[in-house]
Amino acid sequence: MAIVTMGIRPKELAKLLASVHAQTAPAARVVVVGNGCQVPDLPPWVETVQLPENRGVTGGRNAALEHLRDVDLVLDLDDDGLLVSDDVFARITKLFEADSRLGIVGFRIADESGVTQRRHVPRLRAGDPMRGGLVTGFLGGAHVLSTKMLEQVGHWPDAFFFAHEETDMAWRAIDAGWRVLYDPQLLLQHPRTSPARHSFFYRVNARNRVYLARRHLPAVLVPVYLLVWVTVTLARTRSLAGLRAWFGGFAEGWRTSCGRRRPMRWRTVVRLTRLGRPPVI
Repeated sequence: MAIVTMGIRPKELAKLLASVHAQTAPAARVVVVGNGCQVPDLPPWVETVQLPENRGVTGGRNAALEHLRDVDLVLDLDDDGLLVSDDVFARITKLFEADSRLGIVGFRIADESGVTQRRHVPRLRAGDPMRGGLVTGFLGGAHVLSTKMLEQVGHWPDAFFFAHEETDMAWRAIDAGWRVLYDPQLLLQHPRTSPARHSFFYRVNARNRVYLARRHLPAVLVPVYLLVWVTVTLARTRSLAGLRAWFGGFAEGWRTSCGRRRPMRWRTVVRLTRLGRPPVI
């Protein structure tokens, strides 16, 4: 399993590692990546990786993957999360043993009071966070990746830094014939936060929307997808500074490199639509 940290949550990280150590089925290896920071003293069973600079969520996770090539499954957890149950790893193992084409499993995320925010439910109809099943995306804070899937579709897109990298991974996995499962019985307790805390969020959010379209969508769907998100952003955003940052990121998404373009097949578009989220929303 892998945890990426910026070194600002040592107490939370210690509690998370304690919940990992308490699992009835132990992790084969545990790697903590210091993303441009000094990793604090950790238990001897934890491997550490020091990155000289902050490489973002994608770069940090890719650094962890380089050290986890010999495992079958990689569990990524936010450093301020907590595993409430002690049978999480055992349940994960059973899920993957039961389905050879299962590529990704996403957790349910809830705050200290047990509430799951609508944005943390990976489907459009987000009213019931306890409804599991096959989906088109997953949450970055807690998920499991099959290394066989990663060998086929590749690692995290470094250019993203953070924001929408999970959608990028999910689209590639589904296009390659893998399944993405949301299992609400797998729970990560996580403090309640707002994603729109600073202008950097707005900029990267918009830039990566453009990256997604450029990398993965058939040409005819690119303007549709981006028009939808321009409209949604104008309707939702009340901050003039936020809008300014968002459109700055939108422009950046067109003028900077997003990595290799590999449009998904039209049958993948149909599959995503049948799963409840066509790749224009």
